[in-house]
Amino acid sequence: MDIWTALITLLLIMNPLGNLPIFLSVLRHVEQKRRRIVLARELIFALIIMIIFLYAGTGLLESLGLRQEAVGIAGGIIMFIIALRMIFPQPGGVLGLPAGEEPFLVPLATPLISGPSLLASLILLANQSPDRMLDWTLAAVGAWFVSAVVLMFSSVFLRALGQRGLNAIERLMGMILIMIAVQMFLDGIMDYVMQGSGM
Repeated sequence: MDIWTALITLLLIMNPLGNLPIFLSVLRHVEQKRRRIVLARELIFALIIMIIFLYAGTGLLESLGLRQEAVGIAGGIIMFIIALRMIFPQPGGVLGLPAGEEPFLVPLATPLISGPSLLASLILLANQSPDRMLDWTLAAVGAWFVSAVVLMFSSVFLRALGQRGLNAIERLMGMILIMIAVQMFLDGIMDYVMQGSGM
């Protein structure tokens, strides 16, 4: 996987356009002048979590006795479930989260921006090619930056695309994400079979 494929994959998993309605709902009760400050804070928290998992995730796997194939399969399953919810939305959005007061870490920083499938994907990238950590860091920061721009200008995107446009984009991203999830799952199964057969 090259850096651009990794960036696009991470961006699809982060799904900033699909998460726009949820962000707007969660921040609805926050004062207008505080919204950008709160959002910027949550974006920074999310980036920190992403970098920690990118660099320390492999060590965490080893300490828990998990193999990289397990991360690939689990990440594919989680991604598949989230993609299904993007195509067939439920009340409350992708994660079923109600609107609340000013958020802190949850639910904006995690799991909406740096969710389980994103963190699993970062661990998988670092575990598969540990010699390319600079590439994966650039891909992660690039995907985060694009998501940050979309979310910081959420009201502009909402006015330009409308609710129907956002719904259409979310479903399209969901379809692409399902294909990526299935491929991740199959790669994990193949790697496991090859490791077990000693090939």
